[in-house]
Amino acid sequence: MGRTHEPPRLREGGFAAWSRDRLAVARRGADECGDVWQLEPGVYVAATAEPCEAVLRRPEDFPKAPSPLFPPLERSSGAPTPEERAHAHAARMRGLRAQAVAARLGEIATGVARFADHWPTDGDVEILPPVRRTLADIGLRYLFSEDAPTLLPFASRLFLAREVLVRPSRWVWPRWVPTPARRFRTRQQVAFTDALRPIVRRRRSSGRLGDDVLGQMLRPSSRHGPLPDEAVLDTLPGITVATFETPSRAAGWILLQLARHPEAADRVAAEAAALLPADPAATTSTHLDSLHYTQAVVREVLRLHPPSWLLTRHVRRRTQLAGYTIDAGSTVLVCPYTAHRDAREHPEPDRFQPERWLDDTGSPAEAGAFLSFGTGPHGCEGVALAMAMLTLLTAQTARRYHLSEPPGPEPGYQVTTFQGLATVGLRLRATSRS
Repeated sequence: MGRTHEPPRLREGGFAAWSRDRLAVARRGADECGDVWQLEPGVYVAATAEPCEAVLRRPEDFPKAPSPLFPPLERSSGAPTPEERAHAHAARMRGLRAQAVAARLGEIATGVARFADHWPTDGDVEILPPVRRTLADIGLRYLFSEDAPTLLPFASRLFLAREVLVRPSRWVWPRWVPTPARRFRTRQQVAFTDALRPIVRRRRSSGRLGDDVLGQMLRPSSRHGPLPDEAVLDTLPGITVATFETPSRAAGWILLQLARHPEAADRVAAEAAALLPADPAATTSTHLDSLHYTQAVVREVLRLHPPSWLLTRHVRRRTQLAGYTIDAGSTVLVCPYTAHRDAREHPEPDRFQPERWLDDTGSPAEAGAFLSFGTGPHGCEGVALAMAMLTLLTAQTARRYHLSEPPGPEPGYQVTTFQGLATVGLRLRATSRS
């Protein structure tokens, strides 16, 4: 008979230990308790690949939290209908699918090459701010084309609002309480929407809708016709920040690993020099797909350091997970960080080994669980764009520079885990390869 009791509780765990070192407690919970364990009454952690994938693929039992970071604005004209929101999401997805990204790789490659060309080589540099600016510029140009420069300052303030909103706090306020952080978020969301609205109206009136993501959303569908402006505007603040916020966190870990593993960086550099065109604007999907080792490096870094290392799901109804009974109203924390360190999925799981993602011929291979972009119906919709950005950033940077960490016994960064796994304050030095 299968297990029907609740998951085991971690000894000397709980929220107090969790708040001190979340990564260490997550590792200890997986090691001591197995597939699923209990952090506090009603709060469970899915720690290995099988239960993580089960939760993410069963939204009918484990729905996402109902409060998005940028919720729809309240308007006197009324909110878009659920059907209009679904249509807006589908239109946005068309603009982010792999074929759409492939058609614009030259623009993405040009942006990351510009970043690599302008990396200061006269000392240690705090690298995440310029990485974030570069990826924000690329992401907004992908979403809004020639209108991106107008929207970039507003997107930067949306990012700041997100950072303020997710800072750890002693108090967890109900969603309806207008805290200073939430009021600041709303002001920045309104400002972004007000800047975007005339762009939407201009494109509609001129008939030049554009070939970018916004253009996809403005095209009428045969079934629904044109979307109302508010349905378009409501769905864009979140994806705008997402195009550069999560990839920036990932890029920090990638650049750090290039500094720590020079032999891997040399191999990436050689692959980029041999396979990428001299003019970044000429980059195509054929070039990107040929960067087998570079893509393996990116996947290996994302395995070890998934930017979204913890995903929250609620339990809609009493159900089973890994043989345990999970009651309705509970919370399940899906942990790709520990799922990626399951030795049953990845031998020597703590070792940086890009070759695990290649077969004997050096071609791409599936090497086990990979949940850095989630999976199932709510998997990351921008995965193709993010992988293109990160692969080309890795290739272009390694092609130009040897990277190194500042000297000294202490790491030149702090690891943060709240709302994402990041290397805050990361400083690196670049030395030209030529």
